[in-house]
Amino acid sequence: MLNYIWLGLVVLAVLMGGFTGQLEEVSVAAFEACKTAVMVIALPLAGIMALWLGLMKLAEKSGLVTILALALRPVLKWLFPDVPAAHPAMGAIVMNTAANMLGLSNAATPLGLRAMQALETLNPRPGTATNAMCTFLAINTSSVQLIPATTIAILAAAGSKAPTQIIGTAFFATCCSTIAGIAAVKFFERLPMYALPAADMPARPAWVGEVEAGGERARRPTAWGTVLLAVFLACFVWFAIQFAGSPAQAGRGGLLAAVDAISYLAIPFLIGFFPLYAALCRVPVYEEFVEGAKEGFQVAIRIIPYLVAIMAAVAMFRAAGGIALITKALEPALAAVSFPPDLLPLVLMRPLSGSGANGLFAELVQAHGPDSLIARMGASIMGSTETTFYVLAVYFGSVAVKRTRHAVPAGLCADLAGVVASVIICNLMFGR
Repeated sequence: MLNYIWLGLVVLAVLMGGFTGQLEEVSVAAFEACKTAVMVIALPLAGIMALWLGLMKLAEKSGLVTILALALRPVLKWLFPDVPAAHPAMGAIVMNTAANMLGLSNAATPLGLRAMQALETLNPRPGTATNAMCTFLAINTSSVQLIPATTIAILAAAGSKAPTQIIGTAFFATCCSTIAGIAAVKFFERLPMYALPAADMPARPAWVGEVEAGGERARRPTAWGTVLLAVFLACFVWFAIQFAGSPAQAGRGGLLAAVDAISYLAIPFLIGFFPLYAALCRVPVYEEFVEGAKEGFQVAIRIIPYLVAIMAAVAMFRAAGGIALITKALEPALAAVSFPPDLLPLVLMRPLSGSGANGLFAELVQAHGPDSLIARMGASIMGSTETTFYVLAVYFGSVAVKRTRHAVPAGLCADLAGVVASVIICNLMFGR
């Protein structure tokens, strides 16, 4: 499906640019997007990937990933029946989901790419997405987000009197999008049109980690090691208390302050905890970290072509006026179902570009006011949807998957559910 979507965006952008006299703008947008894909996203991502994949290697070698996966075995087994419960992919999926929930995008993307690489080791059809991959992408593009921090920051900067009021509506909408995404991916995978083709090569050997500990066994620190871990954890509890009592948190609710503290401390905690735990389990931390970090640069280089392709197509289509044209054409139909037409540009841009959607949301806030019903609907949409095509391009590109099967329609179903839920809940909560 991505083949047709990408071709349609490029061809329509060129034709529309020609008819509207904007071919130069289309060309400039294409080259700027290519530069952004490589210089702004891929190269900085290489360093971040190296850090997090190095830490993931330590978590795997110490057995932490196995412990985490087994703790959530019932839920994961239902979502991913084709993946062994103790496989490293399970732990990476859990950690990616947790990072997304806390809004830790710098950690979520590398962990998600690590999960895709682990899932690829179970794929007997290289180049074709498995059911587990499609399910993971559906969860990732619709994952529950506790605090939409960027959206709240935009509202606060625009002078909103209560920017955090959208937390509840965004949480409700993101729960709806997650449920819809999981239901859609499970439904689509049963359709004949998305059936897996016959394997082009013999199936890879089954992973035997559950039987023979083919993965890493869960190790245990010594008694003194356990004491050191307890001291380390106590320090972070103290840091959290100090943060919650800081002037910046004055007047904030207890739940919001607690989530802020977790978001603030989560990354430094993980950066310190993984090496410490691995060292106490007698893992050679420096050597294993470096081995894991090497993968980060390889993945970052591998996704560059996919990033360039999707970002150039989206930029060209937007520069040619495609988003504005679709908005104008659909306005009468949207008015008939009481959907605010002013939200449509944001809805159309959100699956394509995160920065573009942020820009449109900021314009929406400026035009209607930060505490208007339209702004709160837009904020809830931003907090319950994802840049679906960008995520698919990066994640599938990291494992060279070209046949994405039902991942695209499942992700778009999740986005649609988030949009509809946002409009309904905001009308109920803030409508006059």
